[in-house]
Amino acid sequence: MDTESKLQLIKTHIRAFPDFPKEGILFRFCSDGGSVPGLDARGFLFGPLLAQRLGLGFVLVRKKGKLPGPTVSVSYELEYGKSDAEVQEDAVAAGQKVLIIDDLLATGGTMFAACELMRKLQAQVLGCMVVVELKDLNGVDRLKPHKVFSLIQY
Repeated sequence: MDTESKLQLIKTHIRAFPDFPKEGILFRFCSDGGSVPGLDARGFLFGPLLAQRLGLGFVLVRKKGKLPGPTVSVSYELEYGKSDAEVQEDAVAAGQKVLIIDDLLATGGTMFAACELMRKLQAQVLGCMVVVELKDLNGVDRLKPHKVFSLIQY
């Protein structure tokens, strides 16, 4: 594929969102409808690399209010309070297989929220992957029946 063809391919994945994050701004966002959701923010470091290696796209799971366009959101409990997570409503297709990735699994609240978002979009969660798992906090139990793979456990 020549350079111009590659640029045209990239352009097909860039969408325009008028008036985001505030009126008068035309926000452009690369959205490829991928299948490796990564959690805000350190999941953004590992997710794109894994997605590229697998030949898949990457999906952003962010804190509420950070994504342009129509979104789906969930509220969830953390060990230190409440939060909201969201994903663009067209980020994955119904029935699409996904592998969710983040840096750390503690009590499982954030990863559970990502699983719930994928359920709302009718995606099939193949598993959850983290770099570090804090085993004493039993986050794996909260994510059942999903499989969890961790590189390092403490």
